[in-house]
Amino acid sequence: MQFGMMDDYSYGMMGGGYWILGLIFWVLVIIGLALLIKYLWEGKRGEESALEILKKKYARGEISKEEFEEKKKDLL
Repeated sequence: MQFGMMDDYSYGMMGGGYWILGLIFWVLVIIGLALLIKYLWEGKRGEESALEILKKKYARGEISKEEFEEKKKDLL
């Protein structure tokens, strides 16, 4: 009778440890999804529009006001 209790107890300890692996798996999945979303979000925000680039070139003096206005008209 005691051996049966011992077997049940040891199985419970081993079986109980598997929930930790499942928990770790789901935590890693959630972290992976969060990093993917962050990467995709920053990719969209990080790109400069053509108009922003044009404004920076004008501000640095690389193009004249006439060139700026002409290219701005083309973009819009």
